[in-house]
Amino acid sequence: MGEFEENVSAQLDKSKSQMKEIEALAKGNASQAETDAINGLKNKGQELDKKFQDLKTSADTKAKAAIEADLSKLNVSLGQVATSLKSHSASK
Repeated sequence: MGEFEENVSAQLDKSKSQMKEIEALAKGNASQAETDAINGLKNKGQELDKKFQDLKTSADTKAKAAIEADLSKLNVSLGQVATSLKSHSASK
């Protein structure tokens, strides 16, 4: 496995575990806006996973860089949603 595959695979694993944490925190706790944001992030993660599978064997470095950038943004967004949900839990 090359550097690209290892990096993206690790980031996807991180995204998936953060998404599980967010879904657990959101159960009965999330506002409609947060639920919509979570669903949007979930779809974005699935989209990136599919793009990654398609690009694994490609030599398209521009597309690979775009996937890495999008994954990085996704993980930041997931972190923000998790922090927001945790603050709800703490204020109860």
